[in-house]
Amino acid sequence: MKEAFNIAEHGAGSYRMLAILRWVMVVIFVSFGMQKFTPQSAQGIAQFITNSPFISWLSIFGLRGEAYFLGVAEFVIAALLVAGAFNPLLSALGSFLGVMTFAITWSFFFTTPGVVTWSLSADPMAWNLAGEFLFKDIVLLCVCVVLFLASLPRTGLWLRTNAPPQASC
Repeated sequence: MKEAFNIAEHGAGSYRMLAILRWVMVVIFVSFGMQKFTPQSAQGIAQFITNSPFISWLSIFGLRGEAYFLGVAEFVIAALLVAGAFNPLLSALGSFLGVMTFAITWSFFFTTPGVVTWSLSADPMAWNLAGEFLFKDIVLLCVCVVLFLASLPRTGLWLRTNAPPQASC
C-alpha cells in the first residue's frame, strides 16, 4: 500500500477540524507579512534580526530590505498553506516552513539582549514588552508542528483512523 501525504480537508472526524488551524495560520501569515511593509515594523524587528544567529545575515538588505524579505517569505508561506488545502505535499511544505519561522522567532526570546531577565529571585523569569510579544510564538509554533505532523503519511494515517500506527519489526 502506497502511503501519501495528507490534508485535513480530505479527512474525517477530528482530523478534518485541523483545517481550521490551516486557515487561521493563513490569516496570521498574511497579516504578519503585511506588517513587514511598514516602517514601524521594519524598525521594530531590527533588534531581533541583528542578534539572531539564524537570520542576522538579512542585514545585507538594509533595514527595510530585511523586513521586505521576511514579509515576502510570510506571504509565500501563506500561499503554500492555501495551496496545501488542495495539495498534500504543499500542505507539508507550508507547515514545515511555518515551523521554521516560529522556531526562529521563538529563538529571539533567548538571543535578543534585555528581552528576558533571568534571576534566582522571587520572579525567576521576567520579560519586557518584546518578550511578551515573542512568547505567543510558542503557540503558533505548536500549531504549525501539528499541521506538519498531520500532513506526513504515517501520522496523517494515524490521525485519520484514530488508531495508533502499527509497530514494525
